[in-house]
Amino acid sequence: MKMQIASLSATLLFAVSAVGAGTSCTDVFPTPGGKSVGIGLVKHASVRIRYEGLEIQIDPVGRAIAPETDWALFPKADLILVTHEHFDHFDPAAIAALRKEETEVFANPAVCGLLGGGVALANGGTVPWWREDVSIEAVPAYNTTPGREKFHPKGRDNGYVLTLGGLRIYVAGDTEDIPEMAAIRDIDIAFLPCNQPYTMTPAQLAGAAKVIRPKVLFPYHRGDTPEKEIAAALDGSGIDVRFRGAP
Repeated sequence: MKMQIASLSATLLFAVSAVGAGTSCTDVFPTPGGKSVGIGLVKHASVRIRYEGLEIQIDPVGRAIAPETDWALFPKADLILVTHEHFDHFDPAAIAALRKEETEVFANPAVCGLLGGGVALANGGTVPWWREDVSIEAVPAYNTTPGREKFHPKGRDNGYVLTLGGLRIYVAGDTEDIPEMAAIRDIDIAFLPCNQPYTMTPAQLAGAAKVIRPKVLFPYHRGDTPEKEIAAALDGSGIDVRFRGAP
């Protein structure tokens, strides 16, 4: 499928006012059936997705990471995904601000324990959600470099693959370029992290991208990693690389 990508202002797609400096640019992607999926990187690892009236939030965080972002001004979420329990991914206050009675929260088991609820997904867990055109798969996310395993041990944290009307989105969470990425196929849009020593170096990110082969790549969770280093590592890959939001 040839991706037809249009950029829209946040006021057109995501009607949120006064959310502060963390508001992301917004990109819109067509599904195979001609529907639209809007994606915004709010800041760091917080990703917002809009699909056919569904509001999806992944790792919404305020506090020290995005204090300028008032989550209460965002539309209430239908679905919230949390990759793991680190403070830059899990924020109970942000989740509370986004929840309504019908909101479903999916997370790794540790987060569900801390939150006192939600649906726990271990690596490999799959949920065909209540809409037949939406599915969620939890995939591994962990460190492999000696000395870094303590940050994200194997088997604890999640990445997610969302399928929305046939469009496949991979949000990697905190991970290095792990062997399990070879099984992540047919990805249209990927979010891959790049802030050593916690996640990947630019070279690791480029290696992971060349294995996954997404049509569009959003490097995220970038910390102090210069965009030019990431872009240089991906030069010639044939992947549409897009930088959005604050690192």
